[in-house]
Amino acid sequence: MSNKVLIIDDESDIRLLLRYNLEKEGYLVLDADNGEKGIELARQNSPDLILLDVMMPVMDGIETCERLRKIPELSSTMICFLTARAEDYSQIAGLDAGADDYITKPIKPKLLISRISALLRRKEKGSSTVPVVTGTSHSIEIDKEKYLVIKDGKPFTLPRKEFELLALLMSKPEKVFLRDVIMSAVWGNEVIVGDRTIDVHIRKLREKLGENHIITVKGVGYKFEY
Repeated sequence: MSNKVLIIDDESDIRLLLRYNLEKEGYLVLDADNGEKGIELARQNSPDLILLDVMMPVMDGIETCERLRKIPELSSTMICFLTARAEDYSQIAGLDAGADDYITKPIKPKLLISRISALLRRKEKGSSTVPVVTGTSHSIEIDKEKYLVIKDGKPFTLPRKEFELLALLMSKPEKVFLRDVIMSAVWGNEVIVGDRTIDVHIRKLREKLGENHIITVKGVGYKFEY
């Protein structure tokens, strides 16, 4: 079965260019010209990957991504931002919103197809690289099968990459995971993301779990402590 890609971009020429190149590679392609329409199409069709512009009318890409990440049935959908904005703050905002990757315009078709293929291979592997972690004697547990985090008895969901990062760190409490090990295990060597990717996700986890559980070992990496 062909992978399904949803393009959300207000520029019709960009949508046509992307559709042409993706369909030529055998992908099933849907498109929308704003975030609200894109969210509705995503709900109806459960795409494998969403290519999402940042600067759009009606609803920008950051808000669109945040709303998409709150839809449980889209938890495994990969999201890749397409934008002409290469500034560091824009990349961080995209990662904060739950994006998996980031491609700047102008888009080179061969690079685009390569990045999409890498993201979808990562999706097919799923989170199998992250061990199942459960526990009953601590204030924080994770349920791998239900993709839930339970803190002080209260369950909640995390964006997929935050969940996989937490699961990796919790798989061996007190063990220091090197940054390159984290990047490989959670994002994969084939996916190109910014240098700040891990830092952004660690900060988001600390905001949700508290400052005392994820410890920075300067110049080395991170570890989890109960």
